[in-house]
Amino acid sequence: MTAWLARRLTSLVLTLLAASLIIFLMIEVLPGDPAAFMMGLNADPQSVAVLREQLGLDAPILARYFTWLGALSHGDFGLSYTYRVPVGDLIVQRLAVSLPLALYALVLSTAFAFPIAVFAAARANKAGDTIIMGITQIGIAIPNFWFAMVLVLIFSIGLQWFSAGGFPGWQGGVLPGLRALTLPALALALPQAAILARIMRAALIETLAEDYVRTARAKGLGKTQVIWRHALRNALIPVLTIIGMQLSFLLAGSIIIENVFFLPGLGRLVFQGIIQRDLVVVKSVVVVLVFAVVMINFLVDLTYVAIDPRLRHEKRGK
Repeated sequence: MTAWLARRLTSLVLTLLAASLIIFLMIEVLPGDPAAFMMGLNADPQSVAVLREQLGLDAPILARYFTWLGALSHGDFGLSYTYRVPVGDLIVQRLAVSLPLALYALVLSTAFAFPIAVFAAARANKAGDTIIMGITQIGIAIPNFWFAMVLVLIFSIGLQWFSAGGFPGWQGGVLPGLRALTLPALALALPQAAILARIMRAALIETLAEDYVRTARAKGLGKTQVIWRHALRNALIPVLTIIGMQLSFLLAGSIIIENVFFLPGLGRLVFQGIIQRDLVVVKSVVVVLVFAVVMINFLVDLTYVAIDPRLRHEKRGK
């Protein structure tokens, strides 16, 4: 297990290094000069050159990369060109919105998907299963930004239960904050719940064909009881993969939803950074999101080993 963990950690570090290089190079080749953008269209070329020197943009590209990487290793994300504040402070502020939103959406997605999948698996190839699978297919097909606007029309403009956008901050209390995140979380959770329900249904149906399940059925347990007591745990391996991928997507891929609801999260920060050519902000936020995705995948691997004893024996054997 120690050797396996060492290999996984080494792979994690190498992945982060490769990702940081790719991110840096891709952002550096974007058209436009941040210094010229900051100085305006009628700026004096000499003033632009001075600003480029102050920002370190006149150094060779590899030198800038290693300088940036060295600063990242010490937790220094640099200074935002636009906001003139440390990028680390911006990330912490915006993460206080994006992370709860992603977790809230994941909880809703899982809460919707699990009972739907169990219901469908217990009635596989019957009318109830067909209807449920048809509904989940519609859920996958609906764009989350369109669903977000429908939610605003119904619950904000029509019923006036929720605000149409904005975030009051956590200093006003947890409940007002969660209330502001409810519609965005629902918009994000719908397609994810549909995907998760379909994957989990397939995993449960496959597990129900195992011998131990037939033995449990022979002892008099109903199909739904067998699923909850026996089949669900063994069907979680592929489901955990999807949950990990969904958390990564919800954290890194909510740019459109954050803009629809005017939420001050990481997605909106990246969007504003791209528009304003604030390369330090864009690079730093994307690296943080990549780190989060890699760490989530690593934790999912550890969860596999914790759930399935066969994997623990396999790792020890290696």
